Amino acid sequence: MKRTRWLAGAGGVALAATLLATPAAAQSVNRAAIDELNTQLLYVALPLALFVEVTLVYAIYRFRDNDDPSPTVDDPALEITWTAATAVILLFVGVSAYVTMANPYLTPAAADAEAAGDAIDDMVIEVDAYQWGWAFHYPESNVTTEDRLTIPADRDVRLVLSSRDVIHSIYVPALGIKQDIIPGSETVARTRATETGEYRLYCAELCGDGHARMHGQVAVLNETTYEAWEEEQSADG
Repeated sequence: MKRTRWLAGAGGVALAATLLATPAAAQSVNRAAIDELNTQLLYVALPLALFVEVTLVYAIYRFRDNDDPSPTVDDPALEITWTAATAVILLFVGVSAYVTMANPYLTPAAADAEAAGDAIDDMVIEVDAYQWGWAFHYPESNVTTEDRLTIPADRDVRLVLSSRDVIHSIYVPALGIKQDIIPGSETVARTRATETGEYRLYCAELCGDGHARMHGQVAVLNETTYEAWEEEQSADG
C-alpha cells in the first residue's frame, strides 16, 4: 500500500510540475498557435496517461496473489461512461486541431482565402528553391538574396514559394513555418515573427544528393534595422 501511495504521489508531483511549468515565449504567431495546441493536448493526454498507469500499478499490486481469478462481470454503466468520455475527448482533440489548422498562418488554403479579402497588407517575398539553395526576392525594394531570408518583426509576411527543379520544403522550426514547394506551381506560407534573432532554415524534403547542404538563415530584425538593411541592399544592387 505504501508503494502504491508513493507512486500516486510521484505521479501527482510530475503532473503538477508539467501543468505549472511556464513555456518559453514563441518566436512567431505560427509557433504560438502550434505551442498552444500542444499544450491543450498535453492537458488532456497527461492526466489520462497517469490515470491509466496508476490503475495498472494498482491492479498489479492488488491482485498479485490471486491464484483463482473470477470472470469479469459486465457493467453497462461503466462501459457507457468510458465510451462517452472517449467521445468527448476525441471531439475536443478534433475541434482543437481543426481550429489550429484553419489558422491562415499555418494552412496555405486559409492564407489564400484571406488574401482574397480587402484587408490584406502582407509584405510579399518570392522564394525560389533549387538544387541546392534558396533565392529570396523582395519585390518592394527589388532586392534578391541567397540563402538568407531577412524579415521585419511584428509584420505579416507572405512567402510565395516556387521550385526550379524538384519538390522542396521550406522549414523554419523556430518560427513554425513548414510548407512543400512543388515544381510548376506556387504555394504560400505566412508568418509574423514576434522575436528578433537568427533562426535556421532547412529543406525538409529529400531533393537529391545535396539535400543536406540545402539550408540557410532567417534574420528577424526590428523595423528600424530592417529599413536600414533594405536601403543598404538597394544601394548595393
